[in-house]
Amino acid sequence: MSDSVLDVARSPLALLAVTLAGYQAGRWIQQRTGGHALAQPVLVAIIVTGAAISVLDVDYPDYRSATELIAFWLGPATVALAVPLHRQADRLKGFVVPLLVAVVVGAAVSITSAVLLARALGAGETLERTLSTKAATTPVAIALTEHLGGIAPLAAVFAIIIGIFSAITAPAVLTLLRIRDRRARGLAVGAVSHGIGASRMLREDETEGAFAGLSMGLSALAISLLVPLLALVLW
Repeated sequence: MSDSVLDVARSPLALLAVTLAGYQAGRWIQQRTGGHALAQPVLVAIIVTGAAISVLDVDYPDYRSATELIAFWLGPATVALAVPLHRQADRLKGFVVPLLVAVVVGAAVSITSAVLLARALGAGETLERTLSTKAATTPVAIALTEHLGGIAPLAAVFAIIIGIFSAITAPAVLTLLRIRDRRARGLAVGAVSHGIGASRMLREDETEGAFAGLSMGLSALAISLLVPLLALVLW
């Protein structure tokens, strides 16, 4: 490629277009496969975008800056998850206490199990601290990991990978375990799979999507509160 063509290909508008095209390609594949679990638009977008910026030799900070518009709209998109929850508000009756207990216990188990498993496999303390925040949303995981002295970029990678993996596998696992309650299913997936899982569950059922969105926010809050406390015991 000539320098002028490369400059255009590396421009913010072109990188933004590549990202959106990758996501749209993922949605097209998802529709063509009848919503197959492996056809995750986010996963397809990551593969397409990663390949593109590698070929174009674009540094990640430059890509991140070029696609800031997408990051900005993630905030309103997350807040919009409250809309289906509002429609399902009556389903919260008699479920608030079990929900809160499940979120807190789940967050504690997620943190301690990640640390202890990493320790058993011979990981260093820095990696243990990085893995402890894996179940939080990506921005929360980054902030907590920086506070703990872990590796923030790696924490983001773990959060995204776990989110995608859980979104693909969790609904099938819950069905295999014969968990039928729509609220419980949404709660479980949202706690580990963040926005990716919430969007998956919203396609499955509005109640599941609503509780996944609620669980995502509450789990991030619980992990933010528990990580500093458990750090006193774990390290």
